[in-house]
Amino acid sequence: MTFEQKKHLHYQLLALTGEVDLHNSPQVRKQLLDIVESGYSVIVDFSALSYIDSSGIATLVEAYNLAKNNQLSLTIVGATGAPLQVMELTHLNKVFPMIDSLDEIKG
Repeated sequence: MTFEQKKHLHYQLLALTGEVDLHNSPQVRKQLLDIVESGYSVIVDFSALSYIDSSGIATLVEAYNLAKNNQLSLTIVGATGAPLQVMELTHLNKVFPMIDSLDEIKG
């Protein structure tokens, strides 16, 4: 798993690549919480993510709740395949704002 963080409009974009699992979800957690604690809304790019397990989902939920408590947002972009199936099976696709592409983000 690798990730890249960059600015997109007034958001911080965290692009995840590969697999997020129990072994590396603490790195993702730290990155997401740091972004939110710095006062930024975050977009998590799933377009190159091939797998996410329950620890990764728990990380997303924790960051989402922190963002919401701070009047910020956490949006998922580009979810397909297995990660999208996990979001649908857990019904989190109804909780998280999910978009297909960054073009849907308005400045």
